[in-house]
Amino acid sequence: MHRHPENPPTAVRNLGILAHVDAGKTTLTERILYVTGTTHKRGEVHDGTTVTDFDPQERDRGITIFAAAVSCDWDGHRINLIDTPGHVDFSDEVARSLRVLDGAVAVFDAVAGVEPQSESVWRQADRYGVPRIAFVNKLDRAGADLDAAVDSIRERLHPAPLVVQLPIGTESGFTGVVDLPRMRSLVWTDGRDTAEEGPVPETLRAEADRRRRLLEEAVAELHPAALEEFCAEGRVSAPTLVAALRDLTRSGDGVVVLCGSAYRNRGVEPLLDAVVAYLPSPQDVPPVRGTWAGAEQERAADPQAPFTALVFKVNVTGTGRLTYLRVYSGTIGKGETVWESGARRVERIGRILRVQADRHAPLEGAVAGDIVAVVGLRSARAGSTLSAPGAPLVLEPPAVAEPVVSVAVEAGGNTDADRLVQALARLAEEDPSLVVRTDPETGQTVLSGLGELHLEVAVEKIRRAHGLDVRVGRPRVAYRETVVRGVSGLVHRHVKQDGGAGQFAHVVIDVEPMEAGRETPGDLADDGATRFGFRSAVVGGRVPQEYVRAVEAGCRDALAEGPLGGNPVTGVRVVLTDGATHPKDSSEMAFRTAGRLALREALRACAMVVLEPVVDLTVTVPDDAVGGVLGDLAARRGQVSGSVTRAGAVVISAVVPLAELFGYATRLRSRTRGRGVFTTRPAGYAPAPSPASHGTPTR
Repeated sequence: MHRHPENPPTAVRNLGILAHVDAGKTTLTERILYVTGTTHKRGEVHDGTTVTDFDPQERDRGITIFAAAVSCDWDGHRINLIDTPGHVDFSDEVARSLRVLDGAVAVFDAVAGVEPQSESVWRQADRYGVPRIAFVNKLDRAGADLDAAVDSIRERLHPAPLVVQLPIGTESGFTGVVDLPRMRSLVWTDGRDTAEEGPVPETLRAEADRRRRLLEEAVAELHPAALEEFCAEGRVSAPTLVAALRDLTRSGDGVVVLCGSAYRNRGVEPLLDAVVAYLPSPQDVPPVRGTWAGAEQERAADPQAPFTALVFKVNVTGTGRLTYLRVYSGTIGKGETVWESGARRVERIGRILRVQADRHAPLEGAVAGDIVAVVGLRSARAGSTLSAPGAPLVLEPPAVAEPVVSVAVEAGGNTDADRLVQALARLAEEDPSLVVRTDPETGQTVLSGLGELHLEVAVEKIRRAHGLDVRVGRPRVAYRETVVRGVSGLVHRHVKQDGGAGQFAHVVIDVEPMEAGRETPGDLADDGATRFGFRSAVVGGRVPQEYVRAVEAGCRDALAEGPLGGNPVTGVRVVLTDGATHPKDSSEMAFRTAGRLALREALRACAMVVLEPVVDLTVTVPDDAVGGVLGDLAARRGQVSGSVTRAGAVVISAVVPLAELFGYATRLRSRTRGRGVFTTRPAGYAPAPSPASHGTPTR
């Protein structure tokens, strides 16, 4: 009842723009807003005039840091669009956005093709089952090659790319595209904001026919209806082709590929048409699944169903909290109450807002399929479920990546200490991947995050938003410890008598290393950082099941500090092989204590090593700087895995310890006279060198 009649759930598209840094995500978003009439001036990243990169840090740095939501209308459809960050340090922001989207546009550079972070966001979309279409951008650049970019998509991402356009002109002469399903040309002339439609140019007729045939054959191989028509008629008609492309996109069996130049406003309208034609509406995706009281439930995208929504972003300002949510089912109006899963209490919705980046338009309500912001929720966090008080449900929240870099922070003046604590709490509330803790040994406040830039941005936000003078220590990475060789049959008896009720627990455990990739369904595995397995082999009921669970909880407690340097322990499996109980003195608390102490004792007897986080590093440098860059990587303990020459530059791939990359940006600029660039992505953990060869790892 709150939606305009021209925008039923079937006429809504919730999509994200995904890509590597500098592939053109934000520029494409700006052109979409301009083409749809949402804005009347084209914003430019280099001028700092974009709608979605509205934060001062984003404009200063020229990159997207925070996911920004905007809405626009195209061909009778409401498009809710989220422009996501491309830098690896903000990958958690991408993951939270993907969790609430129904589709995505993956943007690729026509010169570089698939780049490292392109792969990362593509895999994230795979994990959440998000259908996507591809847009090969920057076809007007020197060295742009659509076919090479498509080959890299096929080879590195492994989908079936279905190219539906043929470029008209190359590099600076790129003026338009041939629409292969409808066999027409779309040309953008200078000074015009819309395409001029016409027949296929005679000079491209043969090539267009050949590519249309290849498209028909590729679709026929994947889609039964298209195959049936192809066999009967010897061709696939435009309506059948479009319907097949829609089905293949939504099933993930194929990826429609379009091309253009967002900066020059060429190719944007056909991309919007493809979004409407091929990507799913909220009613085309499976019902959302959640749990309540131990039972699993489904909620379809039905305005009449009980209200269910997931919070994916929180923005805390001096004037209040703005909570961004995706409505999966039901209807909500301002002033109504909702049940919030995190605090497990009822809260009231104050206002509902349609989001336009940093601007908002008030709404009377929201229904299934909407992405909106609400004011008035005091406790909701990213990942919280909101539902009707009479029909509570808990949806699975997005996974939060474990921090790998930490810095000590302190206020410049004693009077600012309390304000700094409040500012850090607000930061952690907005970004779950930022963790604030107090070091028990030094008493320092430690801020942990996903990378050096991630922490840099967080600290700068405190300085700007709160006017605080913040001192920051040297970045330090998050080390781990793991078992190389285990122990068997370790016996631990926990007996305590102090005059009152006693404590008795007897456990026997085996400890062994857990091989990467060999986890069982019961094992804990968080992005390769914390991997732990536990099982009981006790027979004859010598240890009751409730005590077995207590032993497992105690073992998890012991993982917090390893014997080598007090670092968290990962990659270990514990088997409870035997035990004994006392009829009066045994309890869950006693067995939990026994489990903790037994594993601590066992780890001291095991052969252990320290692990350090490593990253996949991709460096693009001029030919004449390759030698110096390779030498520098070797000095940073980097292992070079390969290099390729692309468009007059050399792209070097290597695996490098994260601790060795602090300050690398400055070093690379000096070695390449400002012409070198690099990107990273997490590659897990690897054994650290011994303290004698390279410092002593610390927390």
